[in-house]
Amino acid sequence: MGVAVIKLKNPPVNSLSLEVLTEFVISLEKLENDKTFRGVIVTSDCPGIFSAGLDLTEMCGKSQAHYAEYWRAVQELWLRLYLSNLVLIAAINGVSPAGGCLMSLTCDYRVLADNPKYNMGLNETLLGIVAPSWFKDTLVNTVGHRTAERALQLGLLFPPAEALRVGMVDQVVPEDQVHSTALSVMAQWLAVPDHARQLTKNLMRKPTADRLVKQRDADIQYFLRFISRDSIQKSLRVYLDKLRQKKG
Repeated sequence: MGVAVIKLKNPPVNSLSLEVLTEFVISLEKLENDKTFRGVIVTSDCPGIFSAGLDLTEMCGKSQAHYAEYWRAVQELWLRLYLSNLVLIAAINGVSPAGGCLMSLTCDYRVLADNPKYNMGLNETLLGIVAPSWFKDTLVNTVGHRTAERALQLGLLFPPAEALRVGMVDQVVPEDQVHSTALSVMAQWLAVPDHARQLTKNLMRKPTADRLVKQRDADIQYFLRFISRDSIQKSLRVYLDKLRQKKG
C-alpha cells in the first residue's frame, strides 16, 4: 500500500548527528519524490531507544561555522518532517527525550510501546539549555499551552500512560504490537484522498512552519550566541563527561 519504514540507526542511542540529520532528510526527500509511496513509519533500529535527541558533541567545542551548519540541518529536518505530504506515523519503540520527542511530535500520529522505561518529553532545561521557539510551538500544538508550559519549564519526561493522558501520543500498545498498530493506523489515514488530507495538513501546520522559515537566519544567529556562551559550553561538557563516565 505504498508504505515505507525509516529506521533510525546510530548506536548506541540514535543521537541526531549532522550525518544522521542529513541522511534522514535525503531519505525522506526520495520517498516524497517517488509517487509509489504515500506513508512512512518512523521507528528505531536500536532496542529500547527511539532517539536520545540532538548530538551534544556537535554543539560542544566546535567552530561557529560547524554550529551554524548543524543548526541549519536541525531546522531542515523539522521543516521537512512537519510539512511532509506523506502520512508520517511514529512507532516509538524506546525512550524518546528532547530531539527524539521533537521528531515524533512532527508525525501525524504516534504509537508508543507500553514500557514504563520509555519516557518521552522535551527535557532541555535539565541540561541547562532552552528548547527553541519552534520546539515549543510543536509541543503546544500537540498538548496545549498549559501542559506544554509546565513540561518545558520542568523538563518533564512522561512515561507511556502519562504521555497518553496529556495527548503527547495517540496510542500506547504492548511492545510487540507497535509496528502492526502503526500499519493499521496507516491504512485508516491512507483511506482519505491524498490531496484533501495534504491541503488540510498544510492549513493546520503552515503558520507554525512559516514562523521559522521567515526567521531561519535569525534563529541560527540566536543559537550561535547561545551555544557559544562559556556557561553553556561548560554545562554541555559536564553533561558529556557524566555520560562518558557512565559508559566507562
